[in-house]
Amino acid sequence: MKMDRILEPELMDEEEQAEAYANANFDEPHSRFIDLFKNRFNDYDGKGHILDVGCGPADISIRFADAFPKSIIHGYDGSEAMIKRGVDAIKKREKRERITLYRGRIGEIRLPRSFYDVVICNSVLHHLHKPSVFWDEIKSYSDKTKVFVADLRRPTTLREAVKIANLYSSPQDPEVLRRDFYNSLLAAFTVEEVQSQLQEAGLQNLLRVNGIGDRHLAITGVI
Repeated sequence: MKMDRILEPELMDEEEQAEAYANANFDEPHSRFIDLFKNRFNDYDGKGHILDVGCGPADISIRFADAFPKSIIHGYDGSEAMIKRGVDAIKKREKRERITLYRGRIGEIRLPRSFYDVVICNSVLHHLHKPSVFWDEIKSYSDKTKVFVADLRRPTTLREAVKIANLYSSPQDPEVLRRDFYNSLLAAFTVEEVQSQLQEAGLQNLLRVNGIGDRHLAITGVI
């Protein structure tokens, strides 16, 4: 019997959460995010403006700036605590001329550009109680835009969720990270559910969703 989705809070606005995520080692998954993007859009020359939706403490924004030195990146997040740590990280990495962060929520924020050449998003979709808001947001900033969204994929059963959480969490990780990872697995969507979301948004012919490994999915295409 398929496990139903269990919602979690839309924002990670606790100071403890922001501190844990800013200090966590996400080198392997975030590097893979960049590699998957490059593989999917191997003709991208790195120029133009990139939008990072739900940028958190800006680790992926910074990695994109390193990977594509000709790009300008705007990122936004609804959590003030996350934005504060992202700004600190950008300053430390001396990326302030190329990365600008804004605080705002999906569907509510107004950014300085009407569209972006690339829209990226990592591990945000599963937080949203109404995913249609997310896809409306992506469409609103797209005009021949390369889109790359990666997220967790919900396991079939609670037992499988526990197994995955134990496999990819370490006892040395902060408790808040281990807790959030397990809760996020329960809140994530399946491939079939995302396909339905794309159908409802009128994006089924523009974006495709694929499972990746044992716990992720990626949605890619051009809008």
